[in-house]
Amino acid sequence: MKPVRVPDLRVMKERGEKIAVLTAYDYTMARLLDRAGVDIILVGDSVGMVVLGFDNTLPVTLDMMIHHTKAVSRGAKRALIVADMPFLTFQLGMEEAMRNAGRLIQEGGAAAVKIEGGGSHIVETANRLVDIGIPVMGHLGLTPQSVHQLGGFRPQGRDSEAAERLLKDADVLEKAGVFAIVLESIPAELAARVTSSLKVPTIGIGAGPECDGQVLVSYDMLGLSEGPVPPFAKQYTQLSEQIVSAARAYIEDVRRSTSEAGEAQGRAERERGSAASREARNLN
Repeated sequence: MKPVRVPDLRVMKERGEKIAVLTAYDYTMARLLDRAGVDIILVGDSVGMVVLGFDNTLPVTLDMMIHHTKAVSRGAKRALIVADMPFLTFQLGMEEAMRNAGRLIQEGGAAAVKIEGGGSHIVETANRLVDIGIPVMGHLGLTPQSVHQLGGFRPQGRDSEAAERLLKDADVLEKAGVFAIVLESIPAELAARVTSSLKVPTIGIGAGPECDGQVLVSYDMLGLSEGPVPPFAKQYTQLSEQIVSAARAYIEDVRRSTSEAGEAQGRAERERGSAASREARNLN
């Protein structure tokens, strides 16, 4: 199948074709999702929570993201690979943002990067990255890297002032050159307004059905996440229970085979002992 490129996504929006996005953090998962036909694989900084066991995404470093992006890029041949720029890799200055984004492309093998937030600084950074040839995906609404400022993982854009600010941020991000915008945990009506106001696609997560595409954390989608999952994260299977059941069956086989091997060894030793006794009697 023909690889998905950045310009293809706007064509999909124009045709009314929904864009399917899932996260991956390793070669095997990327290969399987790619085989399934997913359009975009997001190497999310959510790796910190679902793979590395952190409470949030803030401890994730650029080196971690490059490591996981490399693995994903080796596994996916069709899907467009987008890598998250983690906390403090694009906020501290333009030169550093360009260098860090460049590493995700050059070393990690990503085709594009994603940055969180709106505001003038983020817009300027997005614009500069696009100018030097790095495709950028925006991210508005609930931005996990701002979890402390937001007071937790809470829905956003629920009052008129916040809604208008988000609409403005989406408009300026599009003008800055982003090729798509993730809308996370905002009211469905607001997401529909943003989607209809933009020429670039919107990718929703907990933002209703009117976005141009949807993204889910693959571990949530597959039922691999421990503990509660967001209410909008539909689980299409429960692999965690299947994995536990398979592991238990394996453990039982190992213990049974060990016990059987021990019994067989004991029988062999007893037989050798009996044979030695018989031989000793015969010699006497």
